[in-house]
Amino acid sequence: MASRGRMVIVIEDDESMREALVRLLSAAGFESLAWASAEEFLATQTDDGVACLVSDLRLPGISGLDLLALLRSRSDRTPFILVTAHDQPGQREESARRGATAYLIKPFRGTVLLETVRATIAPPGPS
Repeated sequence: MASRGRMVIVIEDDESMREALVRLLSAAGFESLAWASAEEFLATQTDDGVACLVSDLRLPGISGLDLLALLRSRSDRTPFILVTAHDQPGQREESARRGATAYLIKPFRGTVLLETVRATIAPPGPS
């Protein structure tokens, strides 16, 4: 996933949440593709202008955190936002250590997710 476009990948096992995230991203002008599991995503992974990934932490099979580790082990540096309804002590820190760009706790406001996506994909400013 080398190029940065406006495509946001959503990996969320809760169908209503997955659909809500896709609608929110679409309304904000982002294209998105969504999968119910990390395995489904990996089986059909695309390299077409992916700006970032938004993944639930708890997924059936491969967890969001394990997916992040797998992608990073493949030198994939695509920004990765983890979301969870099951925050645990130390989990945010572990996510950051593994390379997560952001960590959001459900429920979160749609504006918070959009601000996070925009900040995540924004090109670095001048130094």
